[in-house]
This record gives sequence, C-alpha cells and structure tokens, in this order.
Amino acid sequence: MDKQVSSRGTKEKALRLNLDEKKYGTIVEIGAGQEVARNFFVAGAAAGTIAKTMSAYDMKFSDAIYGVQEDGRYVSKARVLAMMEQEFDLVVDRVGSVRSKSSRYFSYATTVSAKSFNRKNECHAWCGVRIQMYPGAEPSNIIVHVRMFDDSAEAQQQALGILGVNLIYASYYYFEDPKKIIDSLTDSLKANRIEIDCIDFQGPYFEDVDNQTKNIHLIRSWKTRAIMFKADGNVAIPADMLYKKNVLTIRGSFKPVTNLNVDMIEQGYKAFSLLEGVNNKNTVLIAEISLNDLHGKDANMTEKDIMERVKLLNVLGYNVMISDYTRYFSLRAYFRQYTQLQIGIVVGIVNIKQIFDEEYYRGMEGGILEAFGKLFPDNTRLFVYPERDEKDELNDLNTVSVPNNLRYLFRHVIDNGFITSIESSNPDLFNIFSREILQQICRGQGEWVDAVPEAVSKVIMEQKLFGYRG
Repeated sequence: MDKQVSSRGTKEKALRLNLDEKKYGTIVEIGAGQEVARNFFVAGAAAGTIAKTMSAYDMKFSDAIYGVQEDGRYVSKARVLAMMEQEFDLVVDRVGSVRSKSSRYFSYATTVSAKSFNRKNECHAWCGVRIQMYPGAEPSNIIVHVRMFDDSAEAQQQALGILGVNLIYASYYYFEDPKKIIDSLTDSLKANRIEIDCIDFQGPYFEDVDNQTKNIHLIRSWKTRAIMFKADGNVAIPADMLYKKNVLTIRGSFKPVTNLNVDMIEQGYKAFSLLEGVNNKNTVLIAEISLNDLHGKDANMTEKDIMERVKLLNVLGYNVMISDYTRYFSLRAYFRQYTQLQIGIVVGIVNIKQIFDEEYYRGMEGGILEAFGKLFPDNTRLFVYPERDEKDELNDLNTVSVPNNLRYLFRHVIDNGFITSIESSNPDLFNIFSREILQQICRGQGEWVDAVPEAVSKVIMEQKLFGYRG
C-alpha cells in the first residue's frame, strides 16, 4: 500500500470501506458499547458495508446465540471465535445469493471486560475479524488480545472502536503483509492506551504465516513489551499464565541452551521452592530472552534466530518470554502486573556486578537507590549462581567486590534475603561457554554435544540449527 493509504485516519478508513459495495458484513460487540459500528455510521454510507450490528449483553441471550464455550468464559478467544463463525455464516447464508458475486464478506466480533463502575477488574478484550480474501474464498481469521489502560470505560470503548476499524481495514487492504497489519492496528491511537500481547492468523489464506514470529513483531512494532510462549510452543496470554502464580525466571541468550543454563534453573528452583507458599502446582518457570541487551550484543537478532532458541527451550519443557526489557526491575514490574506472589530471578555473578554498577542506571533520577527500590519492594529475590574466574577460583556472593560506596547497600540486600547464593551441582559445568559451543556447532559434531542436553543436541543436528551442517 502507498503512504497515503497507510496514514488514513479512523473516519477515512471507515468511509473507504463503506463506499466499497463489494465489502459487506456484520459487527457484533459485547461488553463495551458498539464503538466499532458507531465509527462506520458516523463516517456515512454505512449501509454499503454493514448488514447487521448487535450487542448481546445479557449472558442468557449471548449463550442462546453463540453457545457455551468449554471454559465457560465470556471474554475469551473461544467466545470471540464462536461469535465470528456464527455471524459470518449468517451473513453469507442470508445475502450471499442476492448480492454481487464479487462480494467479499466479513464478520467482526469483540468481547470485552472494560473498566467496571464498582469493582477493580482486569481490562482486556478479544477482538477478531473473519474475512474472505477474495470472492467465494473460504474465510480466514485474525484474532488479537488487547489490554486497555485508559482510566475510564468511555475512553476504553473509544480506543477499541478505533482498533476495530483498523483491524477490519487492515484485513482487507494489508492482508498480503501480516507485519503491516500489525503495524497499523494502533493507527490514530496515542501511545500507552492499549497493549496487544497476542495475535493469531488462522485459515487458508494464512497457512504459510508463522504465528510465533509474527507475535515477536508485536514487540518490535511497540504493540507490547513482551510476549510469552508456553512449553508446547503456542503463544500464551501473560495474564493466563501468570495469574496467582509464583514466578521464577532466568535471563539468557540461550544460544543454545546448555547444561549450565539448566543447572542454574534447577538450582534456582531448589532455593525458590523453600520460600513460603511455593510448590510445583502454583509456580511457573520462565526462560527470558531480551531483545534489548544493554550492550547491544543481541539487538539485531532475527526472528528465525529467536525462534530457534525458543524451540530448544520448549524441547526441555520451559515456558519462554521474549521482551524488550533491559533492567531487572522492569522485568519484575511486568510480572507484578499479574501476580502478587513470589518472584525469583536467577542470575550469575556477572549480572550481580552489573546490578551494582552505577553506570547501569544512567538516566534514572534516583540512580541505583531508585532501581533497588523498584526491584525489591515485595516478595522479589535474586538467586545468584557462582562462577570460576580466570585463575580457576570459585566466585560467589562471598567473593564479590562492589565499589566502596555501595558496600553497605550490598550488605543490606544480602542480610535481608533479597539476594541469595545458590550452588552448582557440578564443577565441570563452569567450563561451558555459549560462545565456544556456538562456534563448535558450526564446525559440526564434537565436544559441544556433551555440553548441551541430549534432546537439544538431537534437535540441533536434525534441524541444522545455529549453522550446524553435519
């Protein structure tokens, strides 16, 4: 699309759709007014686009029309999918034989939990469009999960109205470029009003679209700060994964994940599980990869590269988070949005030295004290894995040297249990360095095989990951 088209405002997009007699469908909205439909009516000539608008607020009415989904939830992916499918079939069945054969039908649906008048609730929505990419085609779907941050229901409704127009418009005019669809979803919306933390392209037209990599683009297009993958590789909704859970995470490049990484996670969990209220059933382990490394080492990693790392972590049964967070207190704040339980972060000695480097906090008004206040306000702990230095001597919290002016701060966080040592299960693991492993992989089979879990080496060789050629 040309520049002029990509910069269209909400009213202009709605009017362009309204004036195209070949695009015709229904709009159904539950939970936040009928703002998407209203945008089309305000633009004018809506009769050319809209066959029906509806808002089945009452649960009994909604269930009678769309059925009861397996999870029993109303603001869910399953519900919005049922709405889209039902309404699409209806519009084709009722007008397909009387309208032009060149018509391309659609159904837009959204189910919303907007800001409540009398209670504090999570403000989020599932929005989707089901559309024919060409006349007579089997329909394809685009579904997004949205979090709303405006402080009034009216403002949230208005934001969702703009998003809905953007989604319908993009599905018609940008369908050949999924990244452009993503980029356009927040057109005419100011920053920080909504977050899109999941997108799913479904159906015959999007058969070749890799949903995992497209979700990574949500971060790079500033639609969200982080996305999550479940251990089975599917994209997860952070609120679903983290709600009322204890969270233990480890940041790394994981290129590739090694036996040392695994030991850090296992030893960290061993210490984390000693905390009050932590057990297997209410705890989630997450391997985190940051796209925004402070030193820029991984700033230009490709989506293919990222997904190779995710795949290997999934092979080991780990959930994975991709984020653009640099500092650990930002990572902690992200988790705290969803849970008030324990948060643990597994780090190495090099990370502790970084955390106690005042240059690390350049640009923060309160410097290192502000950072520590944000990192350790409640139920957050760092678990520190040891290392061997160049002289083959063990370095742990007892041997860490911090600048003289920070020694009392260092003592304070240790004495109060904010930072705790963990041990290595095997001294030989200290000889594993990811950079060396990666170089060995490129050369073929060799010592690297013993430095990574067996399941990981098998996948690397079978799928020729990280430059492996056999």
